Amino acid sequence: MKERVRVGMGFDVHRTDPDRPLVLGGVRIEDAPFGLAGHSDADAVLHAVADACLGALALGDIGQHFPDTDPAWKDADSKDLLRHVMGLVEEAGWGVGNVDVTVIAEAPRLSPHIPDMRRSLSDVLRCPYEAASIKATTHEGMGPLGGGEGIAALAVVTLITGDVEAQPAHEGSP
Repeated sequence: MKERVRVGMGFDVHRTDPDRPLVLGGVRIEDAPFGLAGHSDADAVLHAVADACLGALALGDIGQHFPDTDPAWKDADSKDLLRHVMGLVEEAGWGVGNVDVTVIAEAPRLSPHIPDMRRSLSDVLRCPYEAASIKATTHEGMGPLGGGEGIAALAVVTLITGDVEAQPAHEGSP
């Protein structure tokens, strides 16, 4: 029997950088007092999702596909990185059933931005809005994340095969 479901998990973390804009889930957070340090735009959410997709198919990690030693990825838009990963997913005959992301950040407050982040994520993953979950929590003031030194994201993705069909990303969105 051919497998119809695969699950992948991803994690990413970046240090804060006061000289960069904050981009999470493909959305620029205008009211943030800092961004994240990294070779690309350092979108920890999309990096964790990309790693989860790659992991579900045993295709390595984003560091292998987009090395920080390659100038082609300098300041790259992480939506482009995730689109490339989605091309690999679809080429292998899979699609996204759902994705669940937890962002760990002391600041800024992310709840006002989560609907836009979900829309952005569902657009890139070509899955329904309802299948793209993003939540935010703090690190309760503990350790470097709790001290505001960085932002982390954890992602779990379910890939499905069979009658996978791209859906409008904004179907049912608020």
